[in-house]
Amino acid sequence: MLTVKLLFSFLLIVGAAWTSEVPPTPTGFPEAETFAYRDQGARMLLHVVKPADWKPGDQRPVLMFFFGGGWTTGTPQSALGWAKMAAKLGMVGIAPDYRTKQRFDTSPLEAVSDCRAALRWTQENAALLGINPAKIVAGGNSAGGHVALWTAITESPPGSAASEAPILKPAGLILFSTVSDTSVLSGYTPQRFGNHAMALSPIHQLDPAMPPVLAFHGDADRTVPVSQAIALHDKLVASGNASELIIVPGGGHNFGTEFPEWREKARARVQHFLAKLGLIPDPIP
Repeated sequence: MLTVKLLFSFLLIVGAAWTSEVPPTPTGFPEAETFAYRDQGARMLLHVVKPADWKPGDQRPVLMFFFGGGWTTGTPQSALGWAKMAAKLGMVGIAPDYRTKQRFDTSPLEAVSDCRAALRWTQENAALLGINPAKIVAGGNSAGGHVALWTAITESPPGSAASEAPILKPAGLILFSTVSDTSVLSGYTPQRFGNHAMALSPIHQLDPAMPPVLAFHGDADRTVPVSQAIALHDKLVASGNASELIIVPGGGHNFGTEFPEWREKARARVQHFLAKLGLIPDPIP
């Protein structure tokens, strides 16, 4: 009995140590150029991957993709693949960092503020980056989709400065397993938002005119229920906005890991979406 108790205590200690380990904040990647979009307080970076034939004076379209992790975990490393894919398509790919609970001891309010500021900085520095500020598509998965939605909403929410609001809406939104409702009655982890759960809930704060949306969601998602994606899609369509929702049968929150074939399926649909927006040439069917 004593041995079992000692073993259990050891496992608890090891588990606590493992869960408290904080990953380092990336300061750069070999494939990317790194810029600071915020220098006051926490220094926040974004990582830019350019096409091989990029040159100064270009006005390339952009895919800016935000990593997920429940505003708690994650780093821009997990979004770098999307930035690299964008560069292969002739776009400039951007993987921004933003403050998370694990690395910065912050709330989702700071995450939303950072991501809006990242888009604002990118638009203001279009000439430096060789991009067209009117042709930026924002995307993300899970909480990354939540902050991507907030780059397309005009009103600055609590915790975000109006001076850092995006100058232009994104040209489109690409959402994976996205948190779109954080309200107290029906939302995902509203307690994380304190008194601002409704004010930070995208579905309750949408503008009348929103960018075209391409969304993916598994119908077996136990983290963010597919009902959130359906409600967002229905509200967008009802208000006259363009929205396409692709439901993955049997897919959970990370359906691309569960069903590897959906990685290629999703990327193909993303390419068609970008082509439909006139940002890349129409891919071969």
